[in-house]
Amino acid sequence: MASVQVEQLKAYRDVEAVKGISFTVEDGEFFCLLGPPGAGKTTILRIIAGLERPDQGEVYLGGERVNDVPPMERDVAMIFEDPALYPHMTAYGNLAHPLRLRKLPKAEINHKVREVAEVLHITHLLERRPDAFSGGERRRVAIGRALVRRPRVLLLDQPLTDLDAWLRQEMTGELKRLQRETGQTMIYATHDFEEAVTMADGIMVMNEGMVEQLGTPEEIYDQPRSAFVASFVGSPSMNLIPCQAELEDGSLVLSCAAFRLPLKGMGADLTSRELLLGVRPEHVTVIAEAAPTPLKEGAGEGGISATVDIVQPLGDEQIVDLSLKDGTVIKMIVPLELELAPADKLMVGFTQDRLSLFDARSEKRIE
Repeated sequence: MASVQVEQLKAYRDVEAVKGISFTVEDGEFFCLLGPPGAGKTTILRIIAGLERPDQGEVYLGGERVNDVPPMERDVAMIFEDPALYPHMTAYGNLAHPLRLRKLPKAEINHKVREVAEVLHITHLLERRPDAFSGGERRRVAIGRALVRRPRVLLLDQPLTDLDAWLRQEMTGELKRLQRETGQTMIYATHDFEEAVTMADGIMVMNEGMVEQLGTPEEIYDQPRSAFVASFVGSPSMNLIPCQAELEDGSLVLSCAAFRLPLKGMGADLTSRELLLGVRPEHVTVIAEAAPTPLKEGAGEGGISATVDIVQPLGDEQIVDLSLKDGTVIKMIVPLELELAPADKLMVGFTQDRLSLFDARSEKRIE
């Protein structure tokens, strides 16, 4: 296995596909490139594999600069969205093919193929051809074909995109188990944040060829560094509510069209800036099922008036669309036991220590 280091990588295609990106993947780490289509994920993988040359920047594998090393000598395996198995070969033949190219002894080939097949639970497929495989079985054989020669780095370019949801969930668990058991360095590209947070040790969120945030799954989810990350990571995504900061009796108050919220620990320089208040749907809580008239309205005192628009049951919880009094729609996640129906009137609040604040112009996080 090997570490991967990318420094100031730039690549131009019809547009600037990668714009000065740097990151490091430790030996044995499961690292994820997360971003929408066109973010530059595939370009980065192809450059690491040697299938494309960068216009600027350096690539290191195991501490060795490999910019001028041919793909065959980098000992990197790449799995694409299409498994591309050889249709005329059995699973055994597909797995054995890269070892036969290296002219390994038959006994060694047989040992390695059966070892990988056992790890991937595909021993029963060894004598079958790809036209008899299910979607998940095709993926397992394709992964096995890449793993059987024990590459220094395994690159996976959206390999689960066209699978059904239940099969995709099963395969993410299998991939993480496999990586943990083998210690294989893996870099996985996807636009699905659930895949990323389920499997990855580290995540780099990308957008339009640039890095939006680099960190652990927990950091990415709990402390998004930009409004883009806040809206891209999460299902449903973070609620972003336009607002301004105002001074009231010497204290800062966040003023939105539908409510006012006291701000603690923030500098007075916020008063001249347009802001976005970010709150995850699971951090919107029901205070009361009807507006309590004696209480002052605000996220911290009495709550925010809201009307239920849509209720979507989902397992043991439900996603609820709420309309605030100015027409702003936010989403809330609550237990299924809380009986709600369209047109219900509520008072809701926000979990104060889980809020995020962004500058509306730069869309960067304000600490």
